[in-house]
Order: sequence, then C-alpha cells, then structure tokens
Amino acid sequence: MNEQAQETTGANHVCPVNHAGWLASSLRKLVHNPDAILRGLVREGDTAVDLGCGPGFFTLPLARLVGREGHVIAVDLQEEMLRMLHGRAERAGLSSRIQRHLCTAGSLGLTAKADFALAFYMAHETPDAAAFLREVHGLLSPGGRLLLAEPRFHVGREAFRRTLALAGTTGFRITAEPRIRFSRAALFARD
Repeated sequence: MNEQAQETTGANHVCPVNHAGWLASSLRKLVHNPDAILRGLVREGDTAVDLGCGPGFFTLPLARLVGREGHVIAVDLQEEMLRMLHGRAERAGLSSRIQRHLCTAGSLGLTAKADFALAFYMAHETPDAAAFLREVHGLLSPGGRLLLAEPRFHVGREAFRRTLALAGTTGFRITAEPRIRFSRAALFARD
C-alpha cells in the first residue's frame, strides 16, 4: 500500500508484541542510545510521556532522567507491552516513577500535563496523525517539548514533511532537527 493510500485508509501497521525482544535489546542501543538521544531534553522533576512505549526501551532511561521527584507516563496500545515494561521497571527499581497507561487506537486518553513527550518510531502507526498531534499538543504544558522520530525505511521524506506541516498547524514550532541514525527527526516546542 502506498503512503497516500495508507494515510487515507488509516491502515497502519502496529509493531507486534513478538518484536518486543528487539525493541528492548542491548544491540538496539548501538543504533539508538537512549541516553544520547534524550540528553538535555528532560530534567529532574519533569513529567515525561513515552508515547508508544513498547517494552520500555526509552521509558526506563526517561525514569532515570526525571529522578525521584519526576514522573513518566508510559503509553501503549498493547497491554502485553505494558506488562513487559512493568517487569523491566520492577527489576530496575524504577516502577514507582512510571505510570503505565493503555490507550486506544483513536485516543491517548490522557488528561495529565507534561513537560516532554517522546514519539519514537510510532507516529506513522497512528490512524489519524492530525488528531494524534492535537492530542499531544494538548497534553504538553506551555513551552513543553515533543521529540518526534520516524524510521527512514518506513516514512519517506515527503510523508515526514507532511507530518511536520501538520504539527505546525496544531501549534508546534520546530526548534531543532536532531540527527538520529536511520531516522527523520524533529524537536518541537509547544507555543
């Protein structure tokens, strides 16, 4: 299915639970080091949201960065991913900093306010990118930031450009275009 048809029909593939092992593997850190990617984006005491958290590859590093006074909301569409995250967080001693939240395909269903949101390799899986971006914009505090990264091998340059334009119409402003391996990425601030 081409990108245009995919956008029209909302027929987006969600990464299945049986790929969770790769999503949380130490080998993946060689390509996407969470500490390097998140450095300078999150401070102690922040509330951060990991959208499409999977088994917690970014959630656990976020929980370390926000510290004891901070909070991470880990959002996923698949209950099994959240269960895996819980086990990993327990073993790491970070579960008290992480709230797991099961969303639906059509809505994040969050009312909390956050300082930072991460949408790593998941926005292309949403059935309605504009609605998703509006919802993320609404959950961020004024001045809050969103790091959006999409895989180059799934999301073409033109499709990513359209996503950036949609983000602009919801009130996001691009502040940086970080270089992340095999990715198209933008850092936004909520105006």
